[in-house]
Amino acid sequence: MNKSQRAQLVHQRLAELYPDPPVPLNHSNPFTLLVAVLLSAQCTDERVNKVTPALFRRARSAAAMTKIPQPEILELIRSCGLAPQKAKAIAGLSQILVDEHRGKVPADIEALERLPGVGHKTASVVMAQAFGVPAFPVDTHIHRLAQRWGLTNGKNVKQTEADLKKLFPEDSWNDLHLQIIFYGREHCTARRCDGRVCDICRSCYPNRRKPFVAKKP
Repeated sequence: MNKSQRAQLVHQRLAELYPDPPVPLNHSNPFTLLVAVLLSAQCTDERVNKVTPALFRRARSAAAMTKIPQPEILELIRSCGLAPQKAKAIAGLSQILVDEHRGKVPADIEALERLPGVGHKTASVVMAQAFGVPAFPVDTHIHRLAQRWGLTNGKNVKQTEADLKKLFPEDSWNDLHLQIIFYGREHCTARRCDGRVCDICRSCYPNRRKPFVAKKP
């Protein structure tokens, strides 16, 4: 089976398992999504969804967030990893959105990447899930699975993103990003599958005899 055939198999299986994948982070608008995705770095989605209700009761917009002192933001998100840095980023990006974008989250990936605490992956998630713009955000989990399935040679997440975009139709990117995440959590975890256990790994490489060790990004 070549790379294109493996990609087709992955696409088909994931579409069958997750025909309408939900966005795992609770949000009500592009701003709350941006903040939730920022908080999810070094933190589980489950934890973020426990933290954000209290935060978003105080502020669901950039303008409202600028009214909350940074120490208060920190207290509201303290149980998330890297909370001090994230509180500073949330306060900073909220002020920039008010000053430079009339309080709105821009539907522009370069503008998003210029915001404090917002890297390429976070910006890509917002573009895909808030604005419906085709994007293929790659985190460490997608990077690991793409290697296991022989869809990339895994030098870094930037290359993995480029390789996946070449393999899959553009109109499938936004769903595939979520589908791979859900599959990785449920079937192809870092510990429970070594590249020979889950259905997709076995289907892509039925003759794999040794555990597959993914390259870290």
